[in-house]
Formats: sequence, C-alpha cells, structure tokens
Amino acid sequence: MRRRMCRGRVATARKAILNSLALTALVVLPAAMQGQTVTMYGALSNFDVINDTGEPAHGFEIEIHGITSIGGAFTWNRYGATQITPFADGVYVRYLSAWDAASQTFVVTTPIAVHPTVTNGHQCVLGTIGYDTSGCEHFGVWTYGNPTQVIYRWLIVDPANPGQLKTSGSLVAIPAPIWTVQPPLRPADPVVIAAQVDPPVPPPPAKLFGAAQWMKTYKAENGRQVGLDELVADNPVVPEDLAHQETAWDLIQSEIGSNSRRKQKRGALGGGSHAVVRRFELYKFAGAYDPVTGQAICADGLCNAPADSEIGDFIGAQNAAANLNIPAQYPVTVTVVGDGAVSSSDRVISCPAACTMSVVPHTTVTLTAKAGKGVFSGWTGPCAGSGLTCTVTVDSEANTTVTFLTSYRLVARSSGQGTVTSNPGGTSFNQGTVVTLSATPDAGFTFTGWTGACTGTALTCMVTINADTAVTANFSGIVAPPAPATYKLVMKTNGSGTASSNPTGNTFTAGTSVTVTAVPGAGATWKGWTGATCSGLSLSCTVTMTADTTLTANFR
Repeated sequence: MRRRMCRGRVATARKAILNSLALTALVVLPAAMQGQTVTMYGALSNFDVINDTGEPAHGFEIEIHGITSIGGAFTWNRYGATQITPFADGVYVRYLSAWDAASQTFVVTTPIAVHPTVTNGHQCVLGTIGYDTSGCEHFGVWTYGNPTQVIYRWLIVDPANPGQLKTSGSLVAIPAPIWTVQPPLRPADPVVIAAQVDPPVPPPPAKLFGAAQWMKTYKAENGRQVGLDELVADNPVVPEDLAHQETAWDLIQSEIGSNSRRKQKRGALGGGSHAVVRRFELYKFAGAYDPVTGQAICADGLCNAPADSEIGDFIGAQNAAANLNIPAQYPVTVTVVGDGAVSSSDRVISCPAACTMSVVPHTTVTLTAKAGKGVFSGWTGPCAGSGLTCTVTVDSEANTTVTFLTSYRLVARSSGQGTVTSNPGGTSFNQGTVVTLSATPDAGFTFTGWTGACTGTALTCMVTINADTAVTANFSGIVAPPAPATYKLVMKTNGSGTASSNPTGNTFTAGTSVTVTAVPGAGATWKGWTGATCSGLSLSCTVTMTADTTLTANFR
C-alpha cells in the first residue's frame, strides 16, 4: 500500500506499519546541542474533531500503539474523565457517556455537525458559544513515550446491545503525528526529529486511491517544554499565523500497490529549543476524482493549491508537540471534576485553564482548591483528604484529582389527592445523588403516573440528581363531599315525670325532625315545656335540629 501526497508533480509517501506513505516533517538540532543526549520526553496531541458520522455520537476512542500508559488527557469537554484500557500493543483512551437505564438513553451526546467550520483548535470545549449544538469536541492526550501509531474513532449506539457503544464504520481522518528521533550517522552530523503524518487508509473494497484531503501545516519551536493544556488556539506556543506556516497546502491521498517515497522538510532548530509544535488543519477534497482509480484530479493540474470549489468541509485541527532534551523533572498534573478550580502557590497551575507543571525532585508543591457552584468533596492521588489546601513533596510523577459536587434542587409535587415522599429526604442534593420517590394516593384515589424527571406508573421512581429537577405524581378520583353537620339534643325533667324522643338518641344530623313527649308521674300534673323551641302545655313537641338544643319537661 502506498500513501500519496501531491504537491507539484510529486507523489510523496512513506513506508509505515501498513507500508503506507506519509508527510514527514524534519527538524534539525544545531551542533551546539549534540553534546547532550537528545531524548523524547513526551508526545502531546490536542485536537478539535467534527462529528461527520451522520448520526449522534456518545463517545470517542483513541487507540495508541507502542506505549503502555499515558501521562494525562484533556478533559474540559462534555465527557470529562477518560477510561484507560490496555491491550497487547498499547492502550485505548476512551471518552464515554454514561447510560441511563431508566430512560434507556445515553446521558451525553455529541450531535451531528451540520455546518463544519474551522475551529482554531479550542472552540469545541466547555464554555464556548454554540458548543452544545456544534457537533464538535476537543480531545487530547500526552505520553511519556512516543507512540508508533494512533487511530481515532467516534463511538456510536450499538443497536444490537442496548447500553453499549460501538466504533463508527470509518476512522476519523485527522493526522496523529508520530515523532521519532533519528540519531546522527557521524558525530558531526545533526540530529533529526521527524513528525510523520498518515493520510486516511481507504476501507476495503477500495479503488487504487483513498479519499483525498487538503492539509495546512504550521510549525513553531519553544525554549521550554510545553503542556497538553497549552495546545489550544490563542496560546503563544501554538503556531497559527503566516509567519509560522510551514506548508500552505498539501493534498494527501492514500495510494495502494505502488513504491513509496518520503518527502522531507528540514530546518535548523534554534539553540536552546526544547519543544517542536505543529498545527495541522484538514479539509475534505471537494474536487473531481478519476472514476476508475479514485485519484484526485486538481483544477490546476498539479495539486499545488486548491481552487475555492475544491476546498470541502473542515475535518479537524490537530495541535501536536514533542518535548525534547528535558532535564530531570517530574510532572505535576491536576484534574478538576465538577465546578471549581485549583491553583498552585506559585500560580503556575491554575486549573482548569492550566493544569500541568514540571518540577525538579524534592520540590514542595502547595495546591489550593476553591469551589465554584460546587461543594468541595476531597482529593485523590498524592493529595488526599478533605482540606482545601494540600502540600506534597514531589519525588515522582504526581497526578491528583479534586472533586466538587454541585448541589441541585429537587421539587416533588402532587396533582390530585395524594402525597410524594423522597428517600433520602430533603429538597437539595449533591450532584450524582440517587433519590427514590414514592407516590401514595389518598383513599378513593388512584395513582395515574409520573411526569417530569420520572416516567411510568410504578409507585416508586429513582432519579439521579445532576441538575435542578422537578417531578410530579398524578392522582385521579372523585372528591367525597364533606360530612353533614350534627347537633346535640339535651332533655331534662323538672318534677315527677319522664321525657323521651323519637327518633331516640342525643346527636342528630342537621335538619332532622325530632318529636319529644312528656309523661307525668303518678299524682303529678303537667306544667309545660321550657327551652328554645318548645313551649305551651302540649305533651308532645317537634324540634328541627339546626343547632345544639336543650329542652326541659316541667311537672308539679
């Protein structure tokens, strides 16, 4: 397999793991530095990537060959912390969405990019305007060693396995430079550092040529090592203007079944430079292709530069760096989870903006956590415990994580006759708390279901609090009329005789007619009633109960 780079009449290439061709950028160290041992301290790569899979994505995979671990990853995106999985020849670095079993959906989604535009290397991060709907993400890793191959893939829903993700059918066509140090053949010869970039490999079955891409390349050198968090636009270490332009346009395209050649670009590395930084911009080739071979046919006939109509959608931007000749130092890396910040006492670390620094052995580093909207939860790693300030003596690589838990409100309402209770109780919960809600209908009512953050008709619902949350329990039924009023009838006698009522009793519903009857005792004479409603000498009297009533039957 050969990979072709057209610039002028020359097809450039390289033999790599797949006998592929690549763009190779070479940097020469000056003779003054040859007395030192030239080593690769690490390779760093930060990039924007457009979701052009044609469907929503819920994660991203970086497959890195030739190393066994990474030094850190860029996490200021919607996915946050990465999952690291070793395999025989390297590691997978995966950004993954959580799965919500209740709703049978993934929690985090990268939408389809509708109008891809140049992102300048950092427009696809949390807090930037339009990020939620842009369809792009910003990912990145840095390694101590030098990878031999890096492959990028979007992760999409696996319809056959609910809750699982699978890789998209095509690889992400963004270059991942492979840096190598080429030792001098003779003591007087310069040391050469190469950055090799592979064009995308056509998937089988394929024509002779794969998809073509336009690539711009910018290059800069730095007198110190650079950190992963610095590889974003607007940072001075990233080359972006015409003064740093290494190549205006290159057309890169894979070619199968041909001999390979390598194109080299040389330039003396300035004295004292410790890092080489390159920025690669990739655009789809929108011109014509040979219908038989699939080879790109450029409007100028030479593929020196594209016509306006030949520049397709923006694919992505890669900011990559190699740190060189680093003295004995240890990296200190801070990861912030949640809404908060961490700063070092010397302000070199001000995370999440700048989260890495390097120090000589036995250096004491003091880190201080400050909560934003979140609540400080604690440290992990060399820093541990629940104090806001941590002091650690660095004698090895130090990676520490500080977690802030955001507090959110839960509003649980009822519609109809019934109650809603929560376990644990309360109305304010830390981020990630799982709350169980229970609905209890009143007598004569039926629970008809949940609306809001809960769904379904089960009497209980579990909700994970990751934002202000509202839930309503709905009940239906007929409201019973209020019970009628009742009144008391008190009957007394004065003298020898008795008094009775029909109906009998002493408590009656409002409006009830009660007939009371007096019976004189032997030798007694009836004298009459006294009370609120009965009077006169009739032995019987009818009372309508509209209030508590007292009657007295009088005998002589």
